[in-house]
Amino acid sequence: MKDISVKMENITKEYRIYRNNKERVKDALIPNHKNKTFYALNDVSMTAYKGDIIGLVGINGSGKSTLSNIIGGSLSNTSGEIEKHGEVSVIAINAGLNAQLTGLENIEFKMLCMGFKPKEIKELTPKIIEFSELGEFIYQPVKKYSSGMRAKLGFSINVTIDPDILVIDEALSVGDQTFTQKSLDKIHEFKEADKTIFFVSHNIGQVREFCTKIAWIEGGRLKEFGELDDVLPKYEQFLKDFRKKSKAQQKEFKQELDKSRFVMK
Repeated sequence: MKDISVKMENITKEYRIYRNNKERVKDALIPNHKNKTFYALNDVSMTAYKGDIIGLVGINGSGKSTLSNIIGGSLSNTSGEIEKHGEVSVIAINAGLNAQLTGLENIEFKMLCMGFKPKEIKELTPKIIEFSELGEFIYQPVKKYSSGMRAKLGFSINVTIDPDILVIDEALSVGDQTFTQKSLDKIHEFKEADKTIFFVSHNIGQVREFCTKIAWIEGGRLKEFGELDDVLPKYEQFLKDFRKKSKAQQKEFKQELDKSRFVMK
């Protein structure tokens, strides 16, 4: 049995919903005041082992990014427990990048925040720049970058620092095909090195290509979690049936899911 990398038990993320400031003040001042609460995630449990590449799938608004942000540490869960054994890195299009700084300054800034020493940053920076393929644009402010360029920079920083746990949130959905393939090759290297990867994507082809397990999130709940060959065909059939629905039927389906996520508490 491989070592546990990430263990989640009953992870729930709630948001209090206020229509106006009066409701907000009441909630703050009145003990046990009931207000509408939205469950972005509700009672999600799963265990990831070293070497697992877990595809987080589900239609828009299902809670995939909320879960990936909790794993990455940028969002805290309302209740439940999460254990992470190792350094976690998040790759999203804008994750950790300052739009006012240049690409080069962002490399230094982000690595300093991660605890790297100036000598280590100096050694790794040329590798990051080379992998990013940004050329002279590395000296330009990130606010001038396209979404694909931002993804390249973020991905290059995160894979070069060699994390134990990698969270990729739609970062490979933008940019050119050559860079995407190079990124996927790098992820395969991580897989061989027994890293743990959580991969959020709507690209079923990419999910099928290198994920080993699938976590299907629907309406904030974990609908299914298991081996790729067991879960992905079910999700693909769901997508096929969902896309056959009219826009009105799709909207009704999403509204019914959302209705179950709102409670008074």
